[in-house]
Amino acid sequence: MDHLLKDSSPLELYAWLDEDAALPGWDILVGNPFAQTLPEDHFTTVQNYFAEYHLEYFRQRIYQNFPSRLHALLLFATRVDAETFRAKHPARVFGKTLTRARSKGAYVCSFHDSSWLDYLRLPHSLSLSTLDEIANYYWQGALVEEVGLTFLNENWQEAPVIEALFQGTLEAVSSSPQSGWLPGFA
Repeated sequence: MDHLLKDSSPLELYAWLDEDAALPGWDILVGNPFAQTLPEDHFTTVQNYFAEYHLEYFRQRIYQNFPSRLHALLLFATRVDAETFRAKHPARVFGKTLTRARSKGAYVCSFHDSSWLDYLRLPHSLSLSTLDEIANYYWQGALVEEVGLTFLNENWQEAPVIEALFQGTLEAVSSSPQSGWLPGFA
């Protein structure tokens, strides 16, 4: 599978971080863009938990060699992916700075379209077989735009935002910081 890397060659990844963040990357349970809900949004909390639970359950059954979303650092594959994420979810990166990180030593890293999570978080009911199908697409590395999804009987497509699930050591790479503010508001 070409979206799973087990290597020690340097790899550059990106993350939106708070100014005082110690690690480059989001731990899925702590500092990632979906870990904390927006105020008074309990429904989203349940949706996020259920989406993460099902992806992890499916990974443990079929894709055990991939990093767990619950134990890996969550970063973006490229600067473009990080900026596309900001355009789609400005509230999730508000006040954060885009940080470039480089791997150091051996690592395991897999790449996935995070738009699958956007689809799972839509306010709809999905059967367990549909959830399995979506989880399989996610872990296979398929892009949402390649699959014909519908929401409320309308075609649903999103630009891909490739996230990296990383297990290993990272170091921040110095560069001019980019603000999480939308262009023109910084």
